[in-house]
Amino acid sequence: MPRIERILCPIDFSESSAKAYDYAHSLARHYGAKLFVQHVVEQFIAPYHRFIAQNQIEELNAYESAEAQKKFRELSANAKNGLDQEFVFQRWGPAADFILSFAEEQRIDLIVMGTHGRRGLDRLIVGSVLERVLRKAHSPILAVRSPHPDVPISKEHDVDIRRILFCTDFSEDSPRALEYALSLAMQYRAELSLLHVVEGVRSEEGFEQQKENALASLRAGVPSEASDWAAVVPVVRAGKAYQEIIQYAEDTASDLIVIGVRGRNAVDLALFGSTTQRVVQLGPCPVLVVRT
Repeated sequence: MPRIERILCPIDFSESSAKAYDYAHSLARHYGAKLFVQHVVEQFIAPYHRFIAQNQIEELNAYESAEAQKKFRELSANAKNGLDQEFVFQRWGPAADFILSFAEEQRIDLIVMGTHGRRGLDRLIVGSVLERVLRKAHSPILAVRSPHPDVPISKEHDVDIRRILFCTDFSEDSPRALEYALSLAMQYRAELSLLHVVEGVRSEEGFEQQKENALASLRAGVPSEASDWAAVVPVVRAGKAYQEIIQYAEDTASDLIVIGVRGRNAVDLALFGSTTQRVVQLGPCPVLVVRT
């Protein structure tokens, strides 16, 4: 099983980062991990310097920093007891770079982030902080969308993960992602669905044969002792991968999707337009992206 001992949750005080903090807090409690809560103040750079005086830019940056510090102090002051948490406040740098360097320095095992930030981005787009971290981080990343009304959150920040959806194409990146899915199912005593989508089906007979082979492969990948802590449900569907994943997650009210991706170079070249990007962007629940 994967080791999750150090969790990083970058926050920007948006709704999605508040929800990400709830997930990070819950995961830290379940795994007995240390939680690092990080906020980065990015310096305002005027696109047209001729129309904005330098002293105005400095005043704006000072105001932004003071407001961020105030909110950060309130968050740390209201932190729940019984959890090892460290609050890290950093200024004047690109948020993605600070997150990545901090994750490397602290040997972070899992990064938990919201999918949009203070600039009002409501989805994963090129140039967003999450997009840059997804491309370059070594550790798995849990991408949490804006608050979903059907996910119950307790006053202790605990998240009720009852159904986990693991998606696989049987590529080399799948086994490690399955390890995380199994570990999470064990920690939360959740039902685990194993989904494979067959694309390019030409006939019903051909699909049935592929379905039987895929079901056998899905069952073979799960250790026998998994039934001791989770109900494991293998599923095979036909269609476009990202559409079937999203539809199945909606049909089963999944609380978490786990998906594997290949190494950093492949992610950098193929993240956007890929199944992973679309599931993160359009899926109904948080998505854990695990890299080989």
